[in-house]
This record gives sequence, C-alpha cells and structure tokens, in this order.
Amino acid sequence: MENHPFNSPELPDKLYFKVGEVSEITEIPTYVLRFWETEFKGINPKRTPSGQRLYRKTDVELVLRIKYLLYERKFTIQGARQLLKTTSSPREKISHSLPAPSEFLEEIRKELLAIRDLLK
Repeated sequence: MENHPFNSPELPDKLYFKVGEVSEITEIPTYVLRFWETEFKGINPKRTPSGQRLYRKTDVELVLRIKYLLYERKFTIQGARQLLKTTSSPREKISHSLPAPSEFLEEIRKELLAIRDLLK
C-alpha cells in the first residue's frame, strides 16, 4: 500500500455521528463544519426533528478529505470543490484523485491569472 500523507483516523462503526463527535474526530471546529456544509454539497447531514445534525460515515470521510485538501495541500475552497467534483466515488482515496503535477500547476496558473485579472 502506498504511503500517503493523508491518513484518516479509524472511524467508529456506527451509522450516525453528532456534530460534536465529527468535530472531535476530524479536529475541525463545529462552526467550520457548518460553513463547509454550505460550500461542499457532498456534506449533507440528516437532521433530527429537533434540528440536530447527524453525519453519516461517508460525510465524516468527506470532511477528512476536505481538511486534507485545504490544510495540507493548500487548495482553495473552489479548487477543492472542483477536484471533489471529478472524484467518481466518495470512498475513493484522495491519493487516487489528486491531479498529475502538470494539471496541478495548470490549475495554479489559472488561479493566478484570475487574480491578476481581478487586480487590473
């Protein structure tokens, strides 16, 4: 198996996780999790009648992938969103969905050109 910097913690074998549990597992504050729900459509926790968020295991795995892309790979939210759109399966390992170095550099180049155009 390939040694990759993205090492997800072992998730408990249960159907649903409360927002506090997800925060503890992922080491992401709850307010960031709520914000990411608005930015990444794949994070879609169910709600109890009282409005409490219940995350599925796939939601937690996606949060971990997003954390890796944003914090380790230094992707922008838009860049991470775009990369996740091209991933065929939510369970697919992040190492298989990362762009080739030339594609990654092209993405950075496009972002820099867009920033340049904004500054004109």
